Amino acid sequence: MEESTVVKALAALAQPVRLQVFRALVVIGEPGLTPGAMAEGLGIPANTLSFHLKELVHAGLVTQERASRNLIYRAAYAQMNGLLAYLTENCCQDAACAVAPAAAVCKC
Repeated sequence: MEESTVVKALAALAQPVRLQVFRALVVIGEPGLTPGAMAEGLGIPANTLSFHLKELVHAGLVTQERASRNLIYRAAYAQMNGLLAYLTENCCQDAACAVAPAAAVCKC
């Protein structure tokens, strides 16, 4: 993963609402969520949510798919796992770590 991609992803997650939205999408998994369901479930106004979703999509952490009249947003697990791998690549300088790197990777 390129450093510029990592910086973009971390910048996107460095905002409380975006982090909350991303975590909700990770929890829900493959079915994803519509903006309406997210707005209602997270208590975020629709226009605010739209702005934050756009930032997460731009960072590559979230995908957007049209299903009939709805937009479905999903966590981009490959991008998330790539980010985690980048951050833990040289963990503990080859010494035993408290958490094995494989435990930090989502198998979704």
